[in-house]
Amino acid sequence: MGIAILTSGGDCAGMNPAIKQFVDYCYIKGIQPYLIYDGLEGLIDGNIKKATHSDVAGILHQGGTVLRSSRSKRFFEYSYRKQAYENLTKYEINKLIILGGDGSFRALKQFYHDFGVKFIGIPATIDNDIFGTDYCLGVDTALNIIRNSTDAIRDTSASFRRGCVIETMGRDCGYLALISALTCGAEVCVIPELEIDLNSLTKKLKNQILLGRQYIVVIVAEGTKKTQQLVDWLENDVGIETRATILGHVQRGGNPTVYDRLMAVEFITFAVDKIFEIDSHEGLIIVHKNGRFSFETIDYINSSTYTIKQNLLDIAQNMIK
Repeated sequence: MGIAILTSGGDCAGMNPAIKQFVDYCYIKGIQPYLIYDGLEGLIDGNIKKATHSDVAGILHQGGTVLRSSRSKRFFEYSYRKQAYENLTKYEINKLIILGGDGSFRALKQFYHDFGVKFIGIPATIDNDIFGTDYCLGVDTALNIIRNSTDAIRDTSASFRRGCVIETMGRDCGYLALISALTCGAEVCVIPELEIDLNSLTKKLKNQILLGRQYIVVIVAEGTKKTQQLVDWLENDVGIETRATILGHVQRGGNPTVYDRLMAVEFITFAVDKIFEIDSHEGLIIVHKNGRFSFETIDYINSSTYTIKQNLLDIAQNMIK
């Protein structure tokens, strides 16, 4: 029986290296690989292709996903899941590797309960907000894009003696903003996980300006919804001209870093080996915890909410008060 790969939900750098490794490794193992285009929607519509080496040649350095992606409401209706299953049976596919987040994993868990199609999920989201894993595919590239952008914005802020407020993605998780603030030398970091003391920061920053500080870098997570508030605060309370930059979807694209490429290779290799070992399971998620790869159940992944390591939150205290 065949095995197929699909990408679902938000795209991220690292997906294409994973897709290439999937095809190459399956052929090394003597397994016929298949590609499913357009995520769960493509599964419903039968957009499935037998994979060849030429399908993945030259994609290692590309951001995004050559398989494309989607957010499917139809897949949550049984009739469409049945249609998806019938499409798989045409190609004798009974195993799936999915790159995505917890919503995608839940969808395939239901698919397994309906039709017994085994799957392994690989956490792939720049938000890094999946419980049970320290690292999700695409995070390193996103952090490097934020770093490059922040460094460039700092240059112009310094030239004009301005403040800059830089908004990162991450939904309700402040991981991208926090790591970027720590590694880019931001003066202020605003994330959902920490309560900021603007009164204390106002006094501190005003004093620093009197002592010669000529610019201020603030990094804020989109989930706080405080970007404009911070611009107004810097201009009206701290007394420095300020510009806001919302980085947006630039964080999802770009040339995958070496680390994301390596993680993609390891995630896929372990996942393909594992899926042929398990006889019956509703679905496993491969995770990277404390420097080691392991597998967890989807129920465990969904049992709690991801939290940033406390030591990182402790280090950030000087940027919130």
